[in-house]
Amino acid sequence: MSTPEERPHPDEALARAQAARAKLAAVLDEVREPGAAESLGWQPVWNRPRKPKLMAVQKAELRRQRGRLKAAGRRRLAAGQLRGPRPRQNRIGNAAARRDARALSRMRHSTAWLW
Repeated sequence: MSTPEERPHPDEALARAQAARAKLAAVLDEVREPGAAESLGWQPVWNRPRKPKLMAVQKAELRRQRGRLKAAGRRRLAAGQLRGPRPRQNRIGNAAARRDARALSRMRHSTAWLW
């Protein structure tokens, strides 16, 4: 545990912290606000200033997008109609296995007694 003589006075510590805060704020302002002549360089998308598009350019983009979506809808519709009818029964296995299963089923349901 430190003795009171080793610890600085709270007012001195507060004064040092305020001076450091002022210096740090000045440095951050210099970094944050480049001069008008300087270019900003590369910035992530969310930091770039927005440049509004011309209305004609925006409408042309929307027209192209609408065309793309219509074409995709037509392709989807055509793909759904091209498929043939679904099989009524999902056939797993080969014909021999189906014949065996059919024969076993007949034996199970028959009324003949096996002695």
